Parts: sequence; structure tokens; C-alpha cells
Amino acid sequence: MKKVVTFGEIMLRLATPGYQRFIQSTNLNATFGGGEANVAVSLSNYGIPTDFVTRLPKNDIAEWCISDLRKYNVGVNNILRGGDRVGIYFLETGSVARASKVVYDRADSAIAEIKPGMVNWKEVLKDAQWFHWTGITPALSQGAADACLEAIKVANEMGVTVSTDLNYRKNLWKYGKTASEVMPPLVEGCDIILGNEEDAEKVFGIKPEGFDVAHTGGEVNAAEFESVCTQMMKKFPRAKKVIITLRGSINANHNTWGGVLYSDKLYQSKRYDITHIVDRVGGGDSFMGGLIYGLITYPTDDSKALEFAVAASCLKHTIYGDFNLVTVTEVENLMKGDGSGRVSR
Repeated sequence: MKKVVTFGEIMLRLATPGYQRFIQSTNLNATFGGGEANVAVSLSNYGIPTDFVTRLPKNDIAEWCISDLRKYNVGVNNILRGGDRVGIYFLETGSVARASKVVYDRADSAIAEIKPGMVNWKEVLKDAQWFHWTGITPALSQGAADACLEAIKVANEMGVTVSTDLNYRKNLWKYGKTASEVMPPLVEGCDIILGNEEDAEKVFGIKPEGFDVAHTGGEVNAAEFESVCTQMMKKFPRAKKVIITLRGSINANHNTWGGVLYSDKLYQSKRYDITHIVDRVGGGDSFMGGLIYGLITYPTDDSKALEFAVAASCLKHTIYGDFNLVTVTEVENLMKGDGSGRVSR
């Protein structure tokens, strides 16, 4: 089977234990995570060969990171070495009415200093069927945006499917360009576009009428997003499918979760009620990993691919850390309605 290549930043994640606030915590739990790496780990768990491309310095923290990726069978042979530091993010997990908080310490990370020409994309993609990137990567620096565009163009020339998760992060766009300026040329080369309830609005000004992400109350009308999907496909005619994740937030521990996929028509997924969230960071990435697996495995069944993605990401909310450490069997069992949580003996 041909591999899936993902490209972006992986960071050291330092999180307060349980629901502690930064100010009261005396220690932090260390793991690794990042949008494109999270997708690669999901796919590797599903048995699909992966290759994660990034840039890391030559130090012990980077070696720890690479070792962690190897543990999950993610390909690391095309990771560039250079620069001075691994980016860090700090996480304070919220509870009930108190939202989670993320603080970034990723300025001047090794990947932010990447430039076009550093990666031999023709070599990296020669045995690939899929290339995935997110809107986080071009937000890091002009060089990262240019390298990402370079990869997309090579993938298009080689007939490799290209997907993106728009992943708008307002706190990252600090190098003088806006997402609205940088993103369109990159998204133009994409076959599959994923976003959440507000990504299309924040980046492209496309939104469903009357929708307010801050006041969903757990209720999100999937049909409202058909117009968002059709507008996105009109703006980016290469796109064959547009997918939107739908999160209804009752509180920090209780969300509803589903999605829609638009191709020849609008497909709506089952809606899950997630009442005791363990960790929602990486939820969108777990959806993307499930979606790529679904579209590869069920190429003629968009509905089943969507249901796999939603079920996979539903399970991710029960797992600590960025990575979605579930199997295909576990996802398929949930798709069939087995959400009882009974002990497996």
C-alpha cells in the first residue's frame, strides 16, 4: 500500500495534571503533539504506512520526539535536522464552565525557519498516495508557507491526492501576513478540504447565516452548512469533497459531535453525545485521520468514510494526549452502536 505523507510542526506538550490551573500546578505532564503528526499516528494505528515531514534540531528533545513517533510506526526518515529548538505548548484543561487554555512557546522553532528547496518533495512523494497539511503550517512563517505551497504543487504534478484541515489559529499569524492572504493559493491545490464550524468564516468569510459558534448549546444544525460546502467548492473548483466537523459545546466536559461531507450531495453523520471528555485536544486531527482512512478504504462510500471519521474522533475524546490511540476494530464497533464501554475480556 502506498503511504500518506503529512507535513507540519510537532511540539513538546506540557500539560497541568487533571484540571489544575497553571498557577496551582507544581508539575507538568510531557508528551508530544501537532496537527499533522497527530494525523500520521492515527493512520499508522489503522495500518496505513505514513511519513511525517518536519524540521527538528539536533538535540536530545528532538531525539525523544522522533523516538516517540517511531513507537507508533510513523515514518521519520524524511525529517530534516537543523535549527535550535523544538516548539512547546502549555495546556491547562478546563472543566464545566471554565474553558481550556493553550499558551504557545514556538517562536523561532526549527520548522518555522524552513525554506523552499530544503525538502526534495519529488523524492518524498514518489511512493505516496496522499499528502496532508493544515493551516497551522503556513501560519508559522513565510518560509513554512512557501515550502507548503511547493509540496502541494509537486503533489499535484505527481497525481497525489492533497488534503487540508483549514485549522485557523489567530494567535499564530504574526509574521505580517493574514490567513486570508496566504491560504487561497494553497487551498486551490487541494482535493479534500476539512474545516470546523468557523474556519471557513475566519479565513474566507464563508459562513452559515445566523450561526454563532460560541452559543451552540449543544445543538448544531448540520443542514445549515450545505451552503458553506457549496461556496467552498465554487471558490476552490479542484476540491472534490468539503467536510465540516460540527461541535456543540454544552460545557468543557460535555460536547455533541458530528460532521457533514459534501461531494455529489450532503451527507450527515450520526451525532454523538460526549458527556465526560478526557482530552479534546487533537479531536479535529483524529477526525482527519479517520477521514483519510475512510476515503482510502471505502472509496465509493462517502457516508461510511464520514461515519468512520466521526466515530474515530468521538473515541479520541476519551484518550489523554494529542494522539488518537485506537484501532480500526474499536472504531467500527462504535459505528455499529457499541458504545456501552463494557469490559472486553
